[in-house]
Amino acid sequence: MKRILLLSLSTMLLLSSCKSNKEFAALENKQKETQDLLNSATVKLNACLSDEAAATARANALEGQISDLRNSNNSLIQSNQDLTMLTAKGADNVERTLESIKEKDLKITRLQDALNKKDSVTLALVTSLKREVGINDPDIEINVEKGVVFISIADKLLFKSGSYTVTSQAKDVLSKVATVVNGKPDFECMVEGHTDSKSYQKGVLLDNWDLSVKRSTAIVRVLESLDVNPNRLIAAGRSHYVPLVDNDTSENRSRNRRTRIVIMPKIDQFYDMIEKEMKDLSTGN
Repeated sequence: MKRILLLSLSTMLLLSSCKSNKEFAALENKQKETQDLLNSATVKLNACLSDEAAATARANALEGQISDLRNSNNSLIQSNQDLTMLTAKGADNVERTLESIKEKDLKITRLQDALNKKDSVTLALVTSLKREVGINDPDIEINVEKGVVFISIADKLLFKSGSYTVTSQAKDVLSKVATVVNGKPDFECMVEGHTDSKSYQKGVLLDNWDLSVKRSTAIVRVLESLDVNPNRLIAAGRSHYVPLVDNDTSENRSRNRRTRIVIMPKIDQFYDMIEKEMKDLSTGN
């Protein structure tokens, strides 16, 4: 009986042991499958995380590009607005510049007309002088430089050597000059005395400066006696510092000893004429 019981117990233990081994093997297989699935899932998860990081980086880059494009677009819009404003200002400036140029051209034209008128008067004055004084006299030269009339008279026609007393022959020449000058009341008459370079001292005269000025004032007094308005007369001495030729021969020194009468528009009237032209332009006349 005991044998049978032991045999039964052994059989039960043996059967129970076999069943546990099968379950264990099944669990191991299950665990392996689960581990494989976990490994596979981990790989996929890592891949997904990598893709996500790449996608995030691309998204950030795109956002940066979008921001740059927006800034560029705003800059272009602002530049376009600035360009529009500059274009409008530029057009306005061009128009103002053109108006200024037109105004300056008009001023130049008006002044040129005034100068042409003065030149016409000067030409008429030269013609009168040449007719009255006598252009054929080699000791009298009449010419025009820059709108000013010059009458150069050799001293031998006006003074004796070393003297500042006007000769009777000089008064005849000067009376003709006075006639023409009196006919042009808008002109002034400046008398310049010129000497040669030889030193001069006599009486109250200390040098060539004194002699040139004294001869000039002597001519001015004669013109005043011939009814030339004294406020139109100017006396000036140049001594020997403005020679026509070198003072190396007696003939050249004779040429340099001369009196030059300069007939020119009154400076104050000339400026008044310009001022009047400017006022006319400013008022639209």
